[in-house]
Amino acid sequence: MERIKVGDVYTFDVMYHQKDVETFAQISGDNNPIHINQEYAKQTPFGQCIVHGFFAGAVFSRVFGTQWPGEGTVYMNQEMSFRAPVFVEKPYTAKFKVLEINEEKHRGVIECILEDEQGKQAIIGKAMLKHNNRF
Repeated sequence: MERIKVGDVYTFDVMYHQKDVETFAQISGDNNPIHINQEYAKQTPFGQCIVHGFFAGAVFSRVFGTQWPGEGTVYMNQEMSFRAPVFVEKPYTAKFKVLEINEEKHRGVIECILEDEQGKQAIIGKAMLKHNNRF
């Protein structure tokens, strides 16, 4: 298994679907109508339903736990700042860049960005991960 180094990058394309937003609303208990009621959402500045911020940000966990670094990752910390709405049925790219590595503790600090096709950042943040084989 190849070790991850400072400066390494990874990208992952993602699209959110309304049925998944509705499932997240049920699971989380966040049934704010801006996420699940089209008529209500049309009256907001967004003009349509938006994806829950934490559901959109869950793409970071998905990538870390299953792809990069992958199985064996321990998620230690996540900072997120929500900069723009995320909409259903539109393509987004999650971008990751390694900022720091502590080889002794097998930890890495990763920049996390979710952006739309035009490069507009919807979420920015940092995560700290532990992986005994990759860092």
